[in-house]
Amino acid sequence: MLFNSVGFALFFPVVFLLYWFVVKKNLTFQNLLLLIASYFFYACWDWRFMFLLMFSTLLDYYTGWKMCETRTQKMRKFWLLLSVIINLGFLGLFKYYNFFAESFADFLTVMGFSVHPTTIKVILPVGISFYTFHGLSYVIDIYYKKIKAERNIITYSLFVSFFPLLVAGPIERATHLLPQIKQKRSFDYSKAVDGLRQMLWGFFKKMVIADNCAMVTDTIFANSDEFSGSTLVLGALLFAFQIYCDFSGYSDIALGAARLLGISLLRNFAFPYFSRDIAEFWRRWHISLTTWFRDYLYIPLGGSRCGIWKQIRNTYIIFLVSGFWHGANWTFLVWGLLHATYFLPLLLTKNNRKNIEIVAFDRILPTLSDVLKITGTFILTLFAWIFFRAESISHAFEYIARIPQNLLSVPEMMPRRIFLIILLFFIIVEWFGRRGQYALENVGCRWPKVIRWSFYYLIVALIVLYTGISQEFIYFQF
Repeated sequence: MLFNSVGFALFFPVVFLLYWFVVKKNLTFQNLLLLIASYFFYACWDWRFMFLLMFSTLLDYYTGWKMCETRTQKMRKFWLLLSVIINLGFLGLFKYYNFFAESFADFLTVMGFSVHPTTIKVILPVGISFYTFHGLSYVIDIYYKKIKAERNIITYSLFVSFFPLLVAGPIERATHLLPQIKQKRSFDYSKAVDGLRQMLWGFFKKMVIADNCAMVTDTIFANSDEFSGSTLVLGALLFAFQIYCDFSGYSDIALGAARLLGISLLRNFAFPYFSRDIAEFWRRWHISLTTWFRDYLYIPLGGSRCGIWKQIRNTYIIFLVSGFWHGANWTFLVWGLLHATYFLPLLLTKNNRKNIEIVAFDRILPTLSDVLKITGTFILTLFAWIFFRAESISHAFEYIARIPQNLLSVPEMMPRRIFLIILLFFIIVEWFGRRGQYALENVGCRWPKVIRWSFYYLIVALIVLYTGISQEFIYFQF
């Protein structure tokens, strides 16, 4: 079930009405309703993978309890490793088995051996990377005694499968979400209005910006050998907006929907394209994944509290794993390698924590220095996005090699002029909203009522009139 579908437009209001007007006085019934709704939401994709979701949930619920019950550190570690190995085993089987089998076969072929690897033909279960990481953070936090195991199976199951975040995040922590699920919730009108605003902006980003960009980028990347360099640059540029608006749009809808149900989810994006260096970009892009790897991989490896060579090693590990998390393709590893290399000069000069504050926080416009830094950072991310979007490493290099050809010519493919105006409107709203948790939190909320509602109706009208061809959210494949 897509957020931008008729099914969700019918599903969510029903859940909302039952949640607040039928079972509002009983926390157990509220959680049970959300759990049933979440399983229904997931079953709409492919009901067969429900069993995998339930198995993963029960596995972590059980191993969490066994860690709390055992008295020896050795047994605590056993139950932790059991959960980690099985969870990562399923993730590896569904997501990475074919990649490793085919890559190993290719290596042996280069060495002169003829091999025909056995691959499996199976659909990647939607959301498996996200709910697997939910469960792993839970058992790891129990192991390090940050939390105690949850006794209520309904409460824990809802933590893992809460439908707004189930298939594409944000990746939640038990320390943040479980206390909210266990706490009695009451309807808050101001939070509900705030949630609706965030959902509105999320739908706009996905349906108007991302889906219209996709119609151009898909054609350019699929036929890159037929276009001039200027068109290829346009394709990379539009893909940068497509993936940001697609994924952050999903996150906005998820956070807004959860807020309507009285639950606060972790922020996932903080206007990353206004970053002044790569370190700042990664503090603002896919925040829940970045902080997950920081807390559960980078810091256990020693983080920045070790010698410079180990810091470099840890940096490359964290970015390569982040790239590989996105999918079983060498392109994602190169994407991660590029970002690690971008990050390295900041690490060596100890400037990786330089740009912490919001750009031009107390000014309307950025300084010339800020503009140059933002532009340079954006160009670096743009180059890396080519590898992320390309079908293969060779495709990415062929794409890049053709860019110098007719670079100053007029692109053969251009979006509609009205879309370019809408894209400029989007950038302006994001800039003026950069101090908030999302753009519309600050933009328009204090305007006179007539102007404010006219602004909201304008966004609704743009969604109705200029929605692109509906596509799945990009991060569903991860």
